[in-house]
Amino acid sequence: MTIAESSPLTASHGAVSAARTPPAYRHDPQVRLRPINWNRVQDDKDLEVWNRLTANFWLPEKVPLSNDIPAWQRMSQTEQTLVMRVFTGLTMLDTVQATVGEICQIADAQTEHEEAVYTNIAFMQSVHARSYSSVFSTLCTTPQIDEAYDWAIANDLLQERCKHVMQHYVSDDPMKRKVASTLLSSLLLYAGFYLPLHLSTHATMTNTADMVRLILRDKAVHGYYSGYKYQQALKKASTARQQEMHDFTHALLADLYQLELDYSGSCTSRWA
Repeated sequence: MTIAESSPLTASHGAVSAARTPPAYRHDPQVRLRPINWNRVQDDKDLEVWNRLTANFWLPEKVPLSNDIPAWQRMSQTEQTLVMRVFTGLTMLDTVQATVGEICQIADAQTEHEEAVYTNIAFMQSVHARSYSSVFSTLCTTPQIDEAYDWAIANDLLQERCKHVMQHYVSDDPMKRKVASTLLSSLLLYAGFYLPLHLSTHATMTNTADMVRLILRDKAVHGYYSGYKYQQALKKASTARQQEMHDFTHALLADLYQLELDYSGSCTSRWA
């Protein structure tokens, strides 16, 4: 008899199939836990997205942001303030995604590999939030940075924009969480990328724009993945539930679009 055959820890095939990944512990502390097995992938999309995320990996320290200092110094104080507020708003959104938006979807995952993908995405959201701080520390003074963060905390429109999404992250509806996450990773964040990309077309802050393009490349994958998982769940839903989610998605999109118009308008009114 082998050691494995005699071990009391040896599980039957039935026990293995009944085991759950660690997030299930909060629902049933008695459940047998299993480690992730990348050699048995239930949804090939999980592995495809994981490989794309790891292939795209980057860090802000590799981007030569200091090359933008001369262009930054040529900008007016009003222009500098606008850039800082836009990046502070982006930092807020990525902080929400990294600490709540991606993490809350782990509990809804249908496969253990989906759980792993969300942890990967959450980490990159934190890298994105860190990258904006790299812009600040490279180009701005400490008083400017403190003022920008104080402004973000005090700005009612920025707060409402984030909380309008977060209310669905803390709800009990997994599909609404995915809709909210997809819209934040696309509509709200993409709107914030316009200014640095616009400036780069005028040969201003081109290295910062290069960093934003790296973030955009990541966001395309993040939004796609949550959207894909939402579509998979929607296929299994009843006709009534599908209609409910259709109405919810369009309503949330309209609300966030209006909030974005109000927020962007308030940011750019001094620059017009």
